[in-house]
Amino acid sequence: MTPDEIGAHLVSLLDQPAAASEAAQVTAQVTATVSGGGDRYARATVDVPADSWPAALAAARDDADLACDFFDWLSAVDELDDGFAIVAHLWSTRHRHGLLLRTRVPRERPELLSVVDVFPGADWHERETHEMFGVHFVGHPALTPLLLPPEFEGHPLRKEFVLAARVAKPWPGAKEPGEPAGGGGGARRAPMRPPGVPLPTEWGPQAARSAPDADPDGGTRPARAAGPDRGRPGGGTD
Repeated sequence: MTPDEIGAHLVSLLDQPAAASEAAQVTAQVTATVSGGGDRYARATVDVPADSWPAALAAARDDADLACDFFDWLSAVDELDDGFAIVAHLWSTRHRHGLLLRTRVPRERPELLSVVDVFPGADWHERETHEMFGVHFVGHPALTPLLLPPEFEGHPLRKEFVLAARVAKPWPGAKEPGEPAGGGGGARRAPMRPPGVPLPTEWGPQAARSAPDADPDGGTRPARAAGPDRGRPGGGTD
């Protein structure tokens, strides 16, 4: 089957609720496109509503013509105001073709039904996506930390998350196409700040050093009393 045929076939399955493995009715439009840079890497990409997510994966697994029995990976994409796109890639070991399934969850409440019951291999993929994007997978047996320490706060792959390394380390200047590594005429470009990252003096260790008398509670620390004169024993003066 070609990618176009794979996508069209899954859409037809989901348009017939009785044919879905979970007998779940699709309540919103299902669409199919083809992604990839060429024939070899082209993939059918099927967008489904969030409430049909497990049924769509089960249909792709159980249908004899699709037979996508291997769960490859699952992750998310931060689409800012449009929420989070959740993407899963399935592969058929029998027919040697792949399929991308995609859905979307809102940013204000990023929740999606877990597919661990459909594909047990989705377990740690959902845990990683939960950690990195803050998407909650309803019904997952244990969304415990996978990569980050338990005390870590925030979700590093959300676009609003500030990467400390980008603030603490200089960011290289942009380079025009064809420009030598050293810059035009030997002049070095000025470092540039990555989009969305605050100035080093506004966040991070440099900000703390630039305001040594700033109190963490927003006040001003009292001036430090002068220490004894260490130039002479006892610190006294004549």
